[in-house]
Amino acid sequence: LSLFHKSLVQVEPLHPLRFLHTTLSQKGLEEFFDDPQNWGEKAVKSGDAWNIKQLRGKSSEDLHKLWYVLLKEKNMLLTLEQESKRQLRPMPSPERLEKVKKSMKNIDLVVREREIALRLLQTGHEKPVPGEWRHDFLGRTYWYTYKEWPIPWYLNKKYKKRRFYYLPHVNHFIRLRLEKALRRRVRRRNLERKRQKVLKRKFPHLAVKSQS
Repeated sequence: LSLFHKSLVQVEPLHPLRFLHTTLSQKGLEEFFDDPQNWGEKAVKSGDAWNIKQLRGKSSEDLHKLWYVLLKEKNMLLTLEQESKRQLRPMPSPERLEKVKKSMKNIDLVVREREIALRLLQTGHEKPVPGEWRHDFLGRTYWYTYKEWPIPWYLNKKYKKRRFYYLPHVNHFIRLRLEKALRRRVRRRNLERKRQKVLKRKFPHLAVKSQS
């Protein structure tokens, strides 16, 4: 018996285990609403929108995560906006929604820049489908996408009927179209200036606060 006891392996006592969860907490519909600390506040402090220079320094994975964070924030602000309309009350700090939309737009631009750069490196084409800029018979410029045809282009009667040029007498109408577009842009700009002046005249205290 003494020999049997000596051959036994000495087992050390187990340390007490801690049941610790490191997973994120699962939230429900409360994520569609603002922080309860901001309820009833007339103004909520918020940072500036993400600009393109800041986003270019982030990796694609960080941009992907930031996009979903901004998407959740946008859904929350849209819910807050709709609830404010229902209660006929002003939305606290409505500029937050514009900042989120601007940030998401800048993320989209940065991702598109990277896709274009990668496509230029791999295929040498800027567009996802190769093509070229062409003119129609009215002098309008558009992007023509290359397509696959079952027969060569010089034997394709349908393709040969298309005209990718315009005659010289169309130049006069091209100038008229450009003039019309410029007049429309100037008219829209003048209307915006008049609207800003009317708002400053109606609410002078807000104009002074924005300038300060």
